[in-house]
Amino acid sequence: MRLLVAAAAALLAISPAAAHRGHASLSVVWIADNGNVTVTHRFSAHDLEPALVAIAPEAQPSLDDPEALAALTAYVGRRFQLRGAALQLQSRTLAGDDVTFVFAGKMPRRPQVTVRASFFGETHPGHSAQVNIRQNGITRSLWFKPSDGPQSVTFAKP
Repeated sequence: MRLLVAAAAALLAISPAAAHRGHASLSVVWIADNGNVTVTHRFSAHDLEPALVAIAPEAQPSLDDPEALAALTAYVGRRFQLRGAALQLQSRTLAGDDVTFVFAGKMPRRPQVTVRASFFGETHPGHSAQVNIRQNGITRSLWFKPSDGPQSVTFAKP
């Protein structure tokens, strides 16, 4: 009976770690009527820190290292592209396991929006990036794997 209780306790102890096997991110693109664009990227720190080994090999693989965080910010800026918009970092928030980057820019409103989101294939080949694009109260969603090229969505003409 003690062996059964010990085995059950061991399974309960490892189940939280085993529960998170997927690697995913969420990006939300808001396109305003005046062409202002805000892009919010949400990541999990436990996905990011292992990726820092490839992204910032000279830095400590920790979000506490300013050099690693700067390299990660530049990486996210390069790996997410919104055709027709030059995006600039507005803010970074690290809160527990949640890491949020906010970029902003301007682009002409148009019916077709093209996005490239290629994150963390160096470390997590199965990483899944969901990108929600909102314009005129309508949301379109795209899904990317690290090796995917640009994808487009179409909205009603502005």
